[in-house]
Amino acid sequence: MNPKPHQNAPLDERISGALIGAAVGDALGGPVEGYSPEQILERHGGRVHGIVGPWHGDAWRTARPLAPYHKGDGHVTDDTLMTHALIRVYARVRDHLDAYAVADHLVPDLMTEPRWIPELETEALPFQRIFLAEKWLVTRIHYGHADPREAGTGNIVNCGAAMYMAPVGLVNAANPPAAYAEALDIAGAHQSSYGREAAGVLAAAVAAACTPGATPDSVVAACLSLAKDGTRTAIERVCEEACRHTDFESALRPLREAVAPYDTVGPDYRSPSLGARRPSRLHAIEELPVALGMLLVARGDYRHAVLGAVNYGRDCDSIATMAGAMAGALGSPVPQDWSKTVAEASRLDLWEPATTLTAVTREIFARDVSRRRTHEQAFASLGGPACSD
Repeated sequence: MNPKPHQNAPLDERISGALIGAAVGDALGGPVEGYSPEQILERHGGRVHGIVGPWHGDAWRTARPLAPYHKGDGHVTDDTLMTHALIRVYARVRDHLDAYAVADHLVPDLMTEPRWIPELETEALPFQRIFLAEKWLVTRIHYGHADPREAGTGNIVNCGAAMYMAPVGLVNAANPPAAYAEALDIAGAHQSSYGREAAGVLAAAVAAACTPGATPDSVVAACLSLAKDGTRTAIERVCEEACRHTDFESALRPLREAVAPYDTVGPDYRSPSLGARRPSRLHAIEELPVALGMLLVARGDYRHAVLGAVNYGRDCDSIATMAGAMAGALGSPVPQDWSKTVAEASRLDLWEPATTLTAVTREIFARDVSRRRTHEQAFASLGGPACSD
């Protein structure tokens, strides 16, 4: 079977597709985050098929539990804010990153640079919007002076690091093992256990999706070749179930049932179980396996994958962020009306971060080639086999 035209998309299109796709998925999922598919169906009189307003309408400023955040109307959440912040770190360092880059650049960016926060409808420090698991970065690294490589130990184990790791996969396009290793290093400053593992696997998935001719099946295969412990098992079980479906409607409940034994949050998303978000080798975050499952159900189609993630509910802004990044990296186009509306509503240039990261990615690849050539020459001088050009 010949690959679809979009499977041969060049690097710049894959990077823009992944980053814009992640932001749009984030914005679509925000207003229904925390609810079940049944609640979403009742609230909206059917499934969500595009950008919708806040769950509580004009009462969003005071309605709990979301106040004071304006979720909906095309506003991105902290998933996108953190993704763009990581891209700014790549733009400063212009090389591969590690946990010390988080300490030296990402944490100061969150603490000292006011930016437009769509959900607050004002300019503020990103630190004032990010969730508690992300505030941990500032607490542990800036105030606690923890070693960045292990600062994530003790934090809430959730999808907080995985949700913004797509840039790592793009910098390591078509090299999933390198993306996995780099993301694990970066995420050590933020997460531990299966939260850190998910960050590595999500980066690997995006890198795999950038490979010419990649398919949802090849992306999942790359993830399974690298994932460990409960994360691997959860992905395997969810994706086995996803292969039985061709439409997200029929997949919503079965995917939740498949991931439930590995998810620590429990059936009530807003009232987590006592064992929720604690380190474990047996468990996994819910978001990554479900995002991969929706990618399979959609056969890689961006719109179908993201809408499946959105209507799944629970932490659906992060699920849709991940599904959107993977589908976009595969080359499936993001609907232009969605991206235009999200950019205007969020007052963000969704295209500039992609342009920046594309340039940085090319620079890093050139450095990688130079470093590899130097190593080859040194190894040959030691009596190892010489590599021909």
